[in-house]
Amino acid sequence: MPAGAVAVLEGETRLQKLDFWLRYPDYLAYELLADYETSREEFLLELAGEILDSEEPELRSIPMLRYKFGAFEPLDMPLSILVAEGLVARDPLIGGRRIRRNNYFLTGLGRKVARSVVADFPELSWYGERMKIVVALADATGLTGTALRKRQYLVGDYADTGLNEEIGSIAAKARKRLADLRAEAGVTS
Repeated sequence: MPAGAVAVLEGETRLQKLDFWLRYPDYLAYELLADYETSREEFLLELAGEILDSEEPELRSIPMLRYKFGAFEPLDMPLSILVAEGLVARDPLIGGRRIRRNNYFLTGLGRKVARSVVADFPELSWYGERMKIVVALADATGLTGTALRKRQYLVGDYADTGLNEEIGSIAAKARKRLADLRAEAGVTS
């Protein structure tokens, strides 16, 4: 772990998959509903409802392309800015002649700046709150980027997106699923 690091995210694939659920609230809600169908834990239905009963899928969605292994966004430019300012450190794990895994480290300065930005602009706290849900979903799925990729490919709309095409919204499909599950549970919105 680099000096001054306070947190780590292991693997670019994991980072890409977490980023996808943050950038696509409709897919996040859809997965919360899938977990609700399995566990019947009411808070999952409520969380999905909070997302889908609002305009969050329409207002907060930031498109990504589907690449060979799912949702993808080139990370070099945004990470280079964070690394240059000492907010994030990248430490590739090299095996043989190639990078086997990229690890990303949040520095103490990065944490301080993030907290300062949220204090100055409280509306940005949404990202931290939403990320807690994304990470909890990911941790329940499995700690590897591969496990997350497999889960994301279970959604037909995602899997059927053409290579290098923008992944489309499933907000209508997710809202229908929410309505069906609420009716089944006798819950009114």
